Amino acid sequence: MRDTAEIAVEKLTRKQADAELARLAAEIARHDRLYYQKDAPAISDAAYDALRRRNEAIEQRFPDLVRLDSPTRRVGAAPAQGFAKVTHLRPMLSLGNAFSAEDVRDFVAGVRRYLKLSADHAIELAAEPKIDGLSANLRYENGVFVQGATRGDGAVGEDITANLRTVADVPERLKGKDVPDLIEVRGEVYFARKDFARLNQEREKAGEPLFANPRNAAAGSTRQLDPAITARRPLRFFAYAWGEASALPADTHWHMVERFAAWGFKTNPLAKLCRDEDQALALHQKLQEQRAELDYDIDGVVYKVNRLDWQERLGFVSRAPRWAIAHKFPAEQAVTVLERIAIQVGRTGALTPVAELKPVTVGGVVVARATLHNEDEIQRKDIREGDHVVVQRAGDVIPQVVRVLEEKRLPKAKPYQFPDKCPVCGSRAVREDGEAVRRCTGGLTCPAQAVERLKHFVQRNAIDIDGLGGESIQELFDLGYLRSPADIYRLGRHRDRIVVDRKAKTGIEGWGDLRFGNLERAIEARRSVPLPRFIFALGIPQVGEATAKLLARNYGTLAAWRQAMQRAAKQDEEALAELDNIEGIGPSVAQDIVDFFAEPHNTRALDDLQREVTVEDFAAPSTAGSPVAGKTVVFTGTLETLGRNEAKARAEALGAKVASSVSKKTDYVIVGADAGSKATKARELGVTTLTEQEWLKLVGESG
Repeated sequence: MRDTAEIAVEKLTRKQADAELARLAAEIARHDRLYYQKDAPAISDAAYDALRRRNEAIEQRFPDLVRLDSPTRRVGAAPAQGFAKVTHLRPMLSLGNAFSAEDVRDFVAGVRRYLKLSADHAIELAAEPKIDGLSANLRYENGVFVQGATRGDGAVGEDITANLRTVADVPERLKGKDVPDLIEVRGEVYFARKDFARLNQEREKAGEPLFANPRNAAAGSTRQLDPAITARRPLRFFAYAWGEASALPADTHWHMVERFAAWGFKTNPLAKLCRDEDQALALHQKLQEQRAELDYDIDGVVYKVNRLDWQERLGFVSRAPRWAIAHKFPAEQAVTVLERIAIQVGRTGALTPVAELKPVTVGGVVVARATLHNEDEIQRKDIREGDHVVVQRAGDVIPQVVRVLEEKRLPKAKPYQFPDKCPVCGSRAVREDGEAVRRCTGGLTCPAQAVERLKHFVQRNAIDIDGLGGESIQELFDLGYLRSPADIYRLGRHRDRIVVDRKAKTGIEGWGDLRFGNLERAIEARRSVPLPRFIFALGIPQVGEATAKLLARNYGTLAAWRQAMQRAAKQDEEALAELDNIEGIGPSVAQDIVDFFAEPHNTRALDDLQREVTVEDFAAPSTAGSPVAGKTVVFTGTLETLGRNEAKARAEALGAKVASSVSKKTDYVIVGADAGSKATKARELGVTTLTEQEWLKLVGESG
């Protein structure tokens, strides 16, 4: 019988196709094991790709013959519309940063204050190198890997399970008797430097664009729609944290990481348990000296309070844990020429100066632009076009100009004159008293502001519309198809004028049916938007993600928030007091929110948006059974057993709203020692006052 491997796909009989698919499944599985598990490939990448292409071609011709052990099933087929979303049961938050030993000592002192420990009480810290890669969450049920996700925005990530299955350091099954029924193991996907260099060499030979650094390569490789591409890249994984868990087999962070290693994960051998901040700082210095010799990129050291009961008490602030901090290494620097100062106009009209540089490599990345912050910064450093300047990557990420080398200045170099007109629309650019920023007065008539607002609206942490990046927005704006956020949802009406029709000679170059179809599906997937994301997407000055969540939690629905803000814009005292009373929103932020709603064009834009999208009511974490869920509480005076911040954090975790002042809407005022005017006002208004012990008894935390 003729060998089926020699028969062209289009000539295979049904019986031959079935036999060939069985052969290919076994052959590809064997090469996968050699490549990913033993690092000993037996064939070239081209030969491997040919096997997979043949398998896929046969499956397309005989779809009913696709096997359960097919390579396309095992590795995962490329989704038609990007990645599915995964909501993290426990948020994957970012870390606060420390840039000096003093910052680290302040962090530890803050932990002591929060826990009400003495000034000389040692805080044991688990310290580990901060890997520069892609954060991932691995979910195991009964010890079996069932789902992998990116960090995403911290609350929602992307399902990359099929891709992570190809990473050799990610075990399919955990070993050991103490593995919880459910455990989410978190860590970093990264490239070793030697593997990264090899990857770029291969891409250069193939005429493909090179990756700028190992982190970008790791992120790009892990987020491939086709897991087969991920599988061909030698990604690695270090485990260092966890998310949701049915139980924890340890009471310290260090012991949990030791359990990871016992279960089959790779953990960083350079990590160390430090008895106090002095030992942690010594490790930071040692790793900084060794940094260049390591086979992977690190940009600092992460310190975590070792005791898990203390971590639980410390909790979180905004988007970061109070019990951990990243101590970054000093930024790397280089010298280059500042060829020109350009002015960018942001979504709020702010004019931001940007240094256009003669390209220079800083910390392994080519830098051609750097921020100059504002006109005061230019004057203070006396930065002039043509100067030789020292450039660094702040936190190894954002390039900035550190100083000018005046001894190399050209004789004809003149001091820079900051423009008093917008470079985009020509409107006056004014600087209000007390502000460092000069702003364009063109408002919505300024194209730059409109475009930047649209870019902000669609970004990942806001509405998150895939396929609508900055260049696409600018292009559609210039052609008149996109002016307001609501126009995004109406782009389908312009399909015939946007999509290229070669015969009719119409459309926009680069916009084919596939691209526009993918964009339409991405837009339709965002017809329903959570309230915090919607508020953040509006681009109100000073309203970031944390503030947007505070507003959403306090008002609950878009209708309630709009109604209250419109009353506040009309100087309704009760509405203004309620806004200003939200813990975490100061007078300046409150004023920017009120100013936003005082502009008729903003309310019209909101009306227009609401005709296109559904804004979901705020979904707070479940507080079923909590006696204070939905209640407004105020803490005043000195508490005996709890620090003020800890008390507020616990109240919010129970579903209460923590306010900064007392009003008729306050439900409870918790009165500590030396309470002042707030306790008096509570009695005047008839608001219930509680001692600290009465409060603890109410919430079920009294001893």
